[in-house]
Amino acid sequence: MQANLVNFIQMLRTHDVRVSPAESLDAIDVAKALGYADRNLLRDGLAMTLAKTPEEEAIFLQCFDRYFSQGLSDFTDAAQHSGESAEDSSTESDATEQTAGQQPEAGDDAAQETLQAAADSSPALAELLQGELMRNLMSNNRNELTMAMNRAADQAGLQNIQMFTQRGQYTRRILDAMGEESIRTAVIELEQMDNPALPLVQRYRDILREQVRDYVQREYLLQAEGRSQQFMEDILSRTRLNNIEHMYLHKVQELIRKMAKKLASRHAHKRRNVKRGQLNMPKTLRRGIPNDGVMFETYWRHVRKEKPQILAVCDVSGSVAAYAKFLLLFLYSLQDVLPKVRSFAFSNHLGEVSRYFDDYPVDEAIEKVNWTFGGATDYGNSLLDFSKLALDDINSNTTVIILGDARNNNGDARLDILQSLYTRARQVIWLNPESRRSWGTGDSEMLRYQSACHFTAECNNLKQLERIVDQLLKSTR
Repeated sequence: MQANLVNFIQMLRTHDVRVSPAESLDAIDVAKALGYADRNLLRDGLAMTLAKTPEEEAIFLQCFDRYFSQGLSDFTDAAQHSGESAEDSSTESDATEQTAGQQPEAGDDAAQETLQAAADSSPALAELLQGELMRNLMSNNRNELTMAMNRAADQAGLQNIQMFTQRGQYTRRILDAMGEESIRTAVIELEQMDNPALPLVQRYRDILREQVRDYVQREYLLQAEGRSQQFMEDILSRTRLNNIEHMYLHKVQELIRKMAKKLASRHAHKRRNVKRGQLNMPKTLRRGIPNDGVMFETYWRHVRKEKPQILAVCDVSGSVAAYAKFLLLFLYSLQDVLPKVRSFAFSNHLGEVSRYFDDYPVDEAIEKVNWTFGGATDYGNSLLDFSKLALDDINSNTTVIILGDARNNNGDARLDILQSLYTRARQVIWLNPESRRSWGTGDSEMLRYQSACHFTAECNNLKQLERIVDQLLKSTR
């Protein structure tokens, strides 16, 4: 049960329920204290230990019901619902069909007598009948067979299944671990002898295979759902943003919000006790004069800190519009932990677009920005517009993020304006969606602009963007 509990916790993690190693140990202690007899009591105890938000509690309850609802496999019912003859049988005589139609049931004396009689002439069948697996199949010992299947699944590592194409592979591993090879050997020998007991053994084999296939299918649906989602998110996070098809855009937006939530949790301001500062003695004495100099009230020196701000300057021309969209979506998904964000968009001219995000939802605001400022690129003219709009507001608490490919169509780069930003701002960050090998080629001014930036990076997928925003949050604390 402890191994089952660990696997269950791993499944919770694949469904985005955060469970630390310490909480896993607490869950094991809870299970030991409450026991496994009362299912509802165990569920409530584990929920209090592992679920930390209402959303996580809802996911926990759903996963708990699915994971711990597995019943015993019935190795008789499976055969009763199967009207096909043995799939590996090569003989289809009337006598064989009649025998195959007889379902092996617990306590079927006729079937056991037939097998015992055939075992006298078949050493493989005799060895099979002495094995625990065949005895459990013949008696339909559901407890032992289900436990054997669970042990074989653990041995085969079924909890690691991720893709539907792996179902056959894990089915074969579990069958081998349960000893199904002995049944196959007996079937081959009985086929060569044309023994009348062949259909009975084939039927037991088919029942076993069907139950194991169903078991693997259930586990795949249970285990692989979260892993498939994680696998898809990992692919999307490493794919160039301009290569993502339109049908996946909603998944990308969900992934951005999930990344933003993770970063927000990591960089959220924590309450801490701080000193009030130095005593403002002159003010305290002056305010004590009406009281004959008795200092009933004390006053403290306060240092007013200017709040940091972020200026996001995005190229929304056709070549990099997709990257700008996701950068803005990322930044505005972090408004709870990021300092004030002012947004600017440009192609051949630049304008502030912060009001769009105040008046419209983020997705709609980004579409309006692209529509208004899209066009051919002129970095020199856009930097000039930016200096007129925001240069006086830039100080040592300002971070300027520029997103663009720096391809200026052979126009005036106005490097002097970027250098003035460099001297005023706390940091100037340039994110370029092109590969570093392309910087400085053709009409790219990136190598010149790089000299006037504190930090430059290639940024063309969500994984890189998340890492850069994480560093940004650390620097703006």
